[in-house]
Amino acid sequence: MRITLLGPQRRPTLEGVAASLYPEGPVATITAGWQDREGDDAELGRLLGSRDINLRLHARWLDVQERDPVFAVGERRLAELLAELQDMYLLRLDHALRAVYAVGRRGGGDRLGSSVLAEAIETVRELDTAHLGRAGALRGEFYQRLAPHDRPVIAEHRAEVAGVLGDAAALVVAGGHVGVLADALHLFNVAAALRSPVIAWSAGAMALAERIVLFHDRSAHGPGHPEIFDSGLSLLAGVVPLPHARARLLLDDTPRMAVFARRFAPARCVLLESGTRLDIAGDGDLPPGTRMLAADGHVTTLEAP
Repeated sequence: MRITLLGPQRRPTLEGVAASLYPEGPVATITAGWQDREGDDAELGRLLGSRDINLRLHARWLDVQERDPVFAVGERRLAELLAELQDMYLLRLDHALRAVYAVGRRGGGDRLGSSVLAEAIETVRELDTAHLGRAGALRGEFYQRLAPHDRPVIAEHRAEVAGVLGDAAALVVAGGHVGVLADALHLFNVAAALRSPVIAWSAGAMALAERIVLFHDRSAHGPGHPEIFDSGLSLLAGVVPLPHARARLLLDDTPRMAVFARRFAPARCVLLESGTRLDIAGDGDLPPGTRMLAADGHVTTLEAP
């Protein structure tokens, strides 16, 4: 499947990209990450030549909440359990990453220090994997008990979404709240119904990955730890998208960035800045010119083979 990742769209590049890649046919859009502003998409429609069809996934989710109260109650309970699990994960992650940084400062570049640092990073990787597995198990239990395809309201919405996607020349996934967006994408089974190429940016790009990684080194409370938040659609294999990387990451702190890159390897941590356009073909190979974090913590540019 062809996927085009864009940088943040404060200065939009979408219009030229969509027109050059998919000049004809309807374009399905997803703005669920905007939540209550989902329908404020006039500017998006203009950029797409007024051929957009908003899938209204957030409005569909609200409809499910209203018309299927049993599912809604179960979903709220699931959200509570996942939030509790995330809190416990972050507590353990804080200790594990503090140990990594402490070892890195003390160990230097000698063989012993490098070995201990690698073991400390591996501990964090194992914690990430275990957390994602526990979250997946909770979701699996919920969906087994309240299977969405057996719920008439959800099945109705899924059929409508699949119908629009089946006729679309492309799908555009905007940003916003990545958790809300990911939940809507999963609930309405977008990945299974998708037949068209995808253009995405910001949270939309993050939601396409195998793992959604939250990160912010420049928050008001000081640098935060990058954290595994959820499973994405897995349409982007081996990629961790990093929107607004320069604004949100301490890219000049190479030891910190080296831990970031090594922690999520072999996935490549890809920087999505203003003006970025990455056309990724069906084989998943990133194009030459892609900027990413190298294992030594520096920003590197992918060269042509």
